[in-house]
Amino acid sequence: MTHLGNKWWALVVLCLGDFMIILDTTIVNVALPSIRTDLGFSETSLVWVVNAYMLTFSGFLLLGGRLGDLYGHRRLFLGGVAVFTLASLLCGLAVSQEMLIIARALQGLGGAVVAAIALSLIMDIFTGEEERAKAMGIIGFIAAGGGAVGVLLGGLLTGTFDWHWIFLINLPVGIAVLVLTFWVIPAHKRGAAGTRLDVAGALTVTASLMLAVYAIVNGNTAGWTSAQTLSQLGVAAALMALFLFIESRVQHPLMPLRLFAIRSIAVSNVIGILWSAGMFAWFFISALYLQLVLGYDPLQVGLAFLPSNIIMAIFSLGLSARLVMRFGTRIPLVIGMSFVALGLLLFALAPVNGDFLWHVMPPMVLLGIGVGMAMNPVLLAAMSDVAPEDSGLASGVLNTAFMMGGSLGLAVLASFAAYRTESVLAAGADQIVALTSGYSAAFLLGALATGIAAAAGLLLRPKKGAPVALH
Repeated sequence: MTHLGNKWWALVVLCLGDFMIILDTTIVNVALPSIRTDLGFSETSLVWVVNAYMLTFSGFLLLGGRLGDLYGHRRLFLGGVAVFTLASLLCGLAVSQEMLIIARALQGLGGAVVAAIALSLIMDIFTGEEERAKAMGIIGFIAAGGGAVGVLLGGLLTGTFDWHWIFLINLPVGIAVLVLTFWVIPAHKRGAAGTRLDVAGALTVTASLMLAVYAIVNGNTAGWTSAQTLSQLGVAAALMALFLFIESRVQHPLMPLRLFAIRSIAVSNVIGILWSAGMFAWFFISALYLQLVLGYDPLQVGLAFLPSNIIMAIFSLGLSARLVMRFGTRIPLVIGMSFVALGLLLFALAPVNGDFLWHVMPPMVLLGIGVGMAMNPVLLAAMSDVAPEDSGLASGVLNTAFMMGGSLGLAVLASFAAYRTESVLAAGADQIVALTSGYSAAFLLGALATGIAAAAGLLLRPKKGAPVALH
């Protein structure tokens, strides 16, 4: 029991910590053009403001859960919140590109621990099946709500003050979570006998991803066939091969390869990688399109994203669960991913002088419906065929796939957009036309990736099951 004698107060604190992490993933996108102007980022190097966070988050998500098992979930949750809060302060005080990127990487590390441990703490505190399902559903709603609040708050803070405040807003929230955690979260003792940390796995996969993204981001400048780019991609591939070798040999792997022998897990992770590649590019590139092409201010950008986030929140409140109960996982997943692909395709067709009602609102609505419809099924598909003792591991692997796909996909699409923009500029077009052409090309690639994800969903077995709400 918690010190307050009420486990639901503990859930409030866990939701607050999770809300802070989710808020930070969307609040940054609205401020990207302002950050780019203030700190002098190029369009391709700007992706590191997002990728520095995503890479450390994905690299240490599974390791954070293992650390919690060894040293106690509450202790690690406190440590993750503390690191995230301190990193937010450093982001808010950043006066150079390097300082901001390093601080964002620290945020990702803290966020990974918080995300991994929050789920474990819910499992510790809520032991009954019904109350646990209710608690997980509330966490899912907070995740969707955090996205909606993030885009609006990001626009409000950036427009009213400046971009530094999108990070400084985390300070009072983080401090409140730290104080309340001591008060309401029980310090469960975990049995960690025989458990070892797969530090080598975490380091090799993170280094591989960071090097691959660096090579892709700088490909336009260094040359795609240059010795620098090819050698960096080669080393990244070698590190990934080493990671797979380590995972096949260590006793407690970060990402057990045996899980991928299960078709539902393999397919779900492929879908997660392709989906997140398109989705992260949507958030990143559409924010640039709205500001740099259509001339929206940060608050208007936040309001433009609001319809999709509200729709996603509505689905998370129970509509998605009812669809899964009625039709199973495969049909809602395939239809939802098809809506996402269609939404990205409509963004690819948006013109230089785009109108909100005709060119922005429809794809935003389609993307909101698609994500809201498909999120629960892809999580359920990843969990449906695993043993109960592997369920947490399966969800962590899927979360990692989402973050890896987002990191690499965003780097590829942003670089492709920049390459297309430079080509159109060289042909004599003006800046706005060239930017629109580059963004359209990236949206087309995103639509292709999510379309393939929809097709992959057809490989899942057509079966029904109770919905699972996981972060």
